[in-house]
Amino acid sequence: MVVATAPARDLVTISSEDIPGYMSAMEMEFVVDDPKSLAPLKPGTLVSFTIVERGRQLYAENIKVKSGTNLESEPLQAGRLTALHNALNPSATALTIGQQVPDFTLIDQAGQSIRLLQFQGKAVLLTFGYSRCPNPSYCLRLSNNLAKVERRFHDRAGRDFVLLTIAIDPEYDQGAMLTKYAATFKADPAAWHFLTGPLPDIHRVGEQFGMNFWSEEGLVTHSLHTVILDRQGRLAVNLEGNAFTAEQLGDLLLTVMDKKEKR
Repeated sequence: MVVATAPARDLVTISSEDIPGYMSAMEMEFVVDDPKSLAPLKPGTLVSFTIVERGRQLYAENIKVKSGTNLESEPLQAGRLTALHNALNPSATALTIGQQVPDFTLIDQAGQSIRLLQFQGKAVLLTFGYSRCPNPSYCLRLSNNLAKVERRFHDRAGRDFVLLTIAIDPEYDQGAMLTKYAATFKADPAAWHFLTGPLPDIHRVGEQFGMNFWSEEGLVTHSLHTVILDRQGRLAVNLEGNAFTAEQLGDLLLTVMDKKEKR
């Protein structure tokens, strides 16, 4: 997964999974021969590439962008419904990287009113889910990713970043049930807010990130999105699907948290 690029220095930083017999999972910088090859790469882009060692320098060659789309039936159905929704609502476009995320207000597991604007100055790691989700690879996996990130950066949680999980089944996931859902992940309420609110409000927030969902008889068909906002409240990363690890997500968050603004 691409974490950052530096075309002026011919560099790409990649969070790599374990390569058996070569190296453990880690974040590394690679040189590229052609800086133009970095143009399509954004933070969160999944890639395959060839590692070439020249002297003591590692190069990334034959970089190819991989699809992060989940090919299981529910995300595919959500994709078709999203395409239909967008065709019927052409003005409902998702935010692009670098855009300011509009403020919203929802209620957390402690019953407190939470505004996105109150987290200015902190990075925000956000995902969506619901407690009755039957597939452990969907909502449970995405929230487990956040739990692992919270443990990895526990000394910075609440100070340099916050976690948000937005309930997409707000009629059920509220009050005591939302508190129970948060407890499943041993969430620190000072750093991790599980949010609910009126269904139209949840839809509006989700649509900003291309996240759509449809409820029917207690089950929710939905797409999979995990989002990172920078300290200025701008969209920095929007990961679709679940084809990434908690380690890679943490590497992305760390880069966003520690990014220095150009003056």
